[in-house]
Amino acid sequence: MPTRFRFRLIPFCATLIVAAAGIALGQWQSHRAAEKTALQQRMQARASETPLLTLPADAVTSDMEFRHIKLRGEFIPQWTLYLENRPYNGAVGFHVLTLFKPEGSPQAVVVARGWAPRDAADRTRVPQVAPPAGVTEVEGVLRHDAGHVLQLGQADAPRPQAILQNLDIPALAQASGMALSPLVIEQGGKPGDALVRDWPAPSLGIDRHRGYAVQWYALAAMALIFFIVTGYKRGRHDKA
Repeated sequence: MPTRFRFRLIPFCATLIVAAAGIALGQWQSHRAAEKTALQQRMQARASETPLLTLPADAVTSDMEFRHIKLRGEFIPQWTLYLENRPYNGAVGFHVLTLFKPEGSPQAVVVARGWAPRDAADRTRVPQVAPPAGVTEVEGVLRHDAGHVLQLGQADAPRPQAILQNLDIPALAQASGMALSPLVIEQGGKPGDALVRDWPAPSLGIDRHRGYAVQWYALAAMALIFFIVTGYKRGRHDKA
């Protein structure tokens, strides 16, 4: 006689819950991997496009990230800010930001000029890295923000030469009294100062998402296999 499968409601319900959760989480990880793949393709496509020569209008900035840009204008040196907790190759330091006013533009823009080390003896001392004076050209890559770290305590209001944890562009616009683009330029090109312009690439983690998806799908499959195998084992035991 064939082995009988013994069905039990509670293990069946538990199996459905585990399998459904595994499939749902696997699909979520797969979706994230697809999103990151599309982002990677978009970054590669925009890297080959002709650089912009003017700031994009606010209405289209959402589709401008990772576009290359070249602008002529002047830095506003008094509005230099320092984002702390930005390590580079294990060293503690700042990302140095300065407002830049492009020629013919009603808006200024924040330029992330590069990385500088922090003074270990005096943590309140900021790097003395003045931007070029007069009309100059800035080239770089547009980003939606200047990066974000965990905010410890109440955020300080932007002010000239301030040390900040994160950049709040609307607050900076209010403090400076200037109209600002919602985008940030990560400056590239050969550095003519002591700043390091080796910007961290966006953390995509496509393979990690795919690996997690496989693990969640495997969990769902194992739950179903375990339910079926134990059901037949119970059936054989009852038959005996």
